[in-house]
Amino acid sequence: MRLFYLVCAFVGLMSAPAFAQELPSLRAAVLKIGTLNWELATISANGFDRKHGFILEVRPFADNGATRIAVEGNEADMAVADWIWVARQRAAGKDYVFIPYSKAVGGIVVPQSSGATTLKDLRGGKIGIAGGPLDKSWLILRAYAQQTYGVDLKAETEQVFGAPPLIFKTAIGGDYAGAINFWHFLAKSKASGMRELISVQEAGAALGLDANTPLLGYYMKDSFLAQHPGLAQSFFNASRDAKDLLASSDAAWEAIRPIMNASTDAQFDQLRADWVAGIPDRAPVNPASVDKMLTLMNTLGGAELVGKATSMPPGLFADVN
Repeated sequence: MRLFYLVCAFVGLMSAPAFAQELPSLRAAVLKIGTLNWELATISANGFDRKHGFILEVRPFADNGATRIAVEGNEADMAVADWIWVARQRAAGKDYVFIPYSKAVGGIVVPQSSGATTLKDLRGGKIGIAGGPLDKSWLILRAYAQQTYGVDLKAETEQVFGAPPLIFKTAIGGDYAGAINFWHFLAKSKASGMRELISVQEAGAALGLDANTPLLGYYMKDSFLAQHPGLAQSFFNASRDAKDLLASSDAAWEAIRPIMNASTDAQFDQLRADWVAGIPDRAPVNPASVDKMLTLMNTLGGAELVGKATSMPPGLFADVN
């Protein structure tokens, strides 16, 4: 009997690598310390990739530009971007397709001691903005302020553009009347005592945009997916498994806490809450909502922002459900 179990164990060890080699690999280009790693680490640690018939390989890079070059040059099969950027690339002739990941978006925070209750109260003040003048959060908040209060934030405030970590550190130091940043830096800002004045999601809804449209997503090439039929759905299923687990499990969050760069329990709790709040519904993306968003972005940022994508390019969203 003992010999029987030893033989079975040996056969299992021999067959496992052979089985693994039969599964297609999916190489994800990620930022070394990006929040995307939380979901991908959960997929790998729980075997959700193998469960759905592929092997996830995570390849870290220094910045977003490097991840995009990796996908373009076939050094990676997948990266993350907002769908507006992916639409611009597809309209320019690249065969990128988008798989929804998150509806988490930025917003604007003010010091806890600030008397501001609306965007119009920031007139005459200094606003720190992560990114540049075409940052989508900044554009949407500008449009909202103009529509709601008749306030031109660009003309009536001083803007300071910078990298997200710098805007975060300067903001919690009290040097800005308000700060616009990516969702995870806003979570840390709130955990550090700042107050959210309005989120981009709220502002977008007031402008008639669909708050349930996921802005961020994974993108792959049509040509790659043609070589691996069903892989887009398989990856989407693994992604949803990870989301379901993170939405319900304390242990899953404790497992990824070492890579979350949370300095305090308050930051950890806020990052977790805001990440879970950003989980999109498992439902098809509404093309009309996408076209409406593109129209607004074209109006605010023009071709410099959307390129030729003034309407949704056919085939932009992968056929997953």
